[in-house]
Amino acid sequence: MVKIVGITITQHLLEQQREKPEATGGFTHLLNELIVAAKVISSEVNKAGLVDILGSTGDINIQEEQVQKLDVFANRIIIERMQHIGQLCCMGSEEVADLIDIPSQYPKGSYILLFDPLDGSSNIDVNVSIGTIFGIYKRESDETDINFLLSEALQPGIKQVAAGYFVYGSSTIMVYTSGNGVHGFTLYPSVGEFLLSHENIRIPESGKIYSVNESNYEYWDEKTRALVDHFKSKEKAGHSYTSRYVGSLVADFHRNLLKGGIFMYPADLKDPKKPSGKLRLMVEANPLAMVVQHAGGYASNGYGPILEIQPDELHQRVPLYIGSKKDVELAEEYISGKRI
Repeated sequence: MVKIVGITITQHLLEQQREKPEATGGFTHLLNELIVAAKVISSEVNKAGLVDILGSTGDINIQEEQVQKLDVFANRIIIERMQHIGQLCCMGSEEVADLIDIPSQYPKGSYILLFDPLDGSSNIDVNVSIGTIFGIYKRESDETDINFLLSEALQPGIKQVAAGYFVYGSSTIMVYTSGNGVHGFTLYPSVGEFLLSHENIRIPESGKIYSVNESNYEYWDEKTRALVDHFKSKEKAGHSYTSRYVGSLVADFHRNLLKGGIFMYPADLKDPKKPSGKLRLMVEANPLAMVVQHAGGYASNGYGPILEIQPDELHQRVPLYIGSKKDVELAEEYISGKRI
């Protein structure tokens, strides 16, 4: 029998809260409700093959992607769990075109939650790990009207007060940071609790894994091709890199966070409507950039830190190079033209 050890996520949050005398408990309440939503999503994911929740709805979302049934479920669960808690002034979802207002019957707070409810959902039907990504900001003014809150939501990632993700795979894992280290918690279904399993995660300074969709090679510019060729060449890199690409951002990122390496989704010329690549700045790149930074890594758009980008729109796309610091700095040298 496996002995269950470790503190619960609630205990951990309360300990973090006690270190901040000015804390009101609102942030802890917010994260606890988000964790409840993730538990519900995890439960549904685990029985997806047994109930009618697999496959596409037939609809196309704001990202012009096929909407999966589990996408809709996860999005609805998070919104319904979070809208009543009194800590949020608005939300933003990868699945919804506009900011999501808090219904008038509920009190509003000062936090803004931006999230991708089910990253990697195209992999649902084949049982590949998927996940939820989130970033949390604080409103900087007293404005509460949804028509004026967009400017509050469009803050650079460096202003996030917390960020993290849930991975729904062979086990369900939550990884988060509020600026005081990066910590991972594993859900023990028998007790229904997330228990600390990865304390103070540190990503290796350089890795031996590169993750990129090489089927897009012919659509990349010469600098991007040269970068990938570098990772493929033992002579250029100085050691062997292994290619590992799941196609689910949270799964690829989580592996590299623990083992070291770089995940890349460059800009490409395949789709003229997506000159900056596929990934969303606000709900994917910024949250993971905060996580990797506090784990000792780095995230870049090829020219500078992801976290310093001033967003122009809620669903803005951005090229992403994220992972071990030295590997991402190497990517910047190629993409910015400093290395040929």
